[in-house]
Amino acid sequence: METVSSVDKLESIKSFQSTIRKLENALSQMTQKGANTTLVKKRLKAVYIGLAILENVWNQKPHPYTQEDLAEARNVLTGLFPSIENMYAKSKAGSPQRTLLARRIKSLKLAVQAIDDLSNE
Repeated sequence: METVSSVDKLESIKSFQSTIRKLENALSQMTQKGANTTLVKKRLKAVYIGLAILENVWNQKPHPYTQEDLAEARNVLTGLFPSIENMYAKSKAGSPQRTLLARRIKSLKLAVQAIDDLSNE
């Protein structure tokens, strides 16, 4: 995996934690409304795995995930890129939202790269 600065590592981990909070809140609200939560649960699991893999690579924290879990998470995380990149393209230059989306894109790319590296070991 490419060398990542301490600042980028911290921002990526914070970005994943923020994404997890948003997905957990969405899941809670959708569950209360009786809406279909399959997609949110799938994304939440993938984001948990992405965070765990980054913490594994950068901080040597163990993770309980199988190669199958990693492959599924990689597909889900990769599937998030088009919508996030679309939101990024529509956001105003210099806006807090654009900064947040840029960090989210970077953190997702790092997680996918880390999953690829682990899968090729």
